[in-house]
Amino acid sequence: MDLEEKLRQVKERYEEINQAMADPAIYDRPQDYAELTKEHTQLRELVEDYNRWKSLTHQITGNEELVELDEYDELTEMAKSENRELKQKIARLEEEIKFKLIPKDPDDSKNCIVEIRAGTGGDEAALFAGDLFDMYRRYADSQNWKMSVLSVADSEKGGFKEIVFELSGNEVFGKMKYESGVHRVQRVPETESQGRVHTSAATVAVLPEVNEDVNIQIDMKDVRVDTFRSSGAGGQHVNKTDSAIRLTHEPSGLVVECQQERSQHQNKEKALVMLKTKLYDIEMEKIRSVRAADRKSQVSTGDRSAKIRTYNFPQGRLTDHRINLTLYNLDDILKGNIGDVIKALRVEDNLEKLNAIMN
Repeated sequence: MDLEEKLRQVKERYEEINQAMADPAIYDRPQDYAELTKEHTQLRELVEDYNRWKSLTHQITGNEELVELDEYDELTEMAKSENRELKQKIARLEEEIKFKLIPKDPDDSKNCIVEIRAGTGGDEAALFAGDLFDMYRRYADSQNWKMSVLSVADSEKGGFKEIVFELSGNEVFGKMKYESGVHRVQRVPETESQGRVHTSAATVAVLPEVNEDVNIQIDMKDVRVDTFRSSGAGGQHVNKTDSAIRLTHEPSGLVVECQQERSQHQNKEKALVMLKTKLYDIEMEKIRSVRAADRKSQVSTGDRSAKIRTYNFPQGRLTDHRINLTLYNLDDILKGNIGDVIKALRVEDNLEKLNAIMN
């Protein structure tokens, strides 16, 4: 499908929405009206771009007709010169339009819950999980996001066996979703006396947090609630009260914990959000699987068993295997400067989506 045909379809849909919103009966269906208003806003800019595109093409056609007459040398040269400028404008406009045509992921604007788990490699994997957490903490600071740790399982020699935290702010999931997968590290552990490079791994899962517009029903009869004493930092308080909460959703087998708040009630509330988020992710995984059959996406945002990235300390190198991106500023990246990596992944993902809708 060419660009003009795609834009024609957009304009037809825009006009349909205008007609639907002009019907007084729509006000009796507030949810339908809200959905139409949202779609109307999303399409309006594209329709305006389409009208600009048509205007530019008409100007070019008029100039070409003047050139074909070839009766007035001065006017002909002016028409040729103007067309060169107009064609450059059209090329730029078409590139903008193509990226606007890419459907927005409704989850991109949501907050997210991130789980980091040490994988193969024992103590070294736990230390690497700690490095990843620190990298994301610094990146979150640079984005003015808020971080809230929900659950921690410390490792005896440092780092984490597992850490779960929430990130909230602007476009959090849209940027963090590309971090899901297996992260591999190659370095010489401090305990290695012969200087041999070891390979360890940690798994990262990034889940869009459920908010009010997602209807996930949980029957509390299906949830087992256990209390226990927090194991993380928190001073004397964690040693005196069983404020930590563990929820087990028996139909799905999902287990979540929250131990960082000072009251049992607060921990239970956050644990319920985590449980709803995981149930929502299961449903979204089914949708992603269907989409994957239609579009073999190189930039995975769902398969957490896939090895996505290698951090090679001896070479100071980071390699993202999904897009064959290699950078030699590993120290800088581990300090939280991962914006260039995320930007490259987003661009590649958008190009794949664009190719899918234009073919």
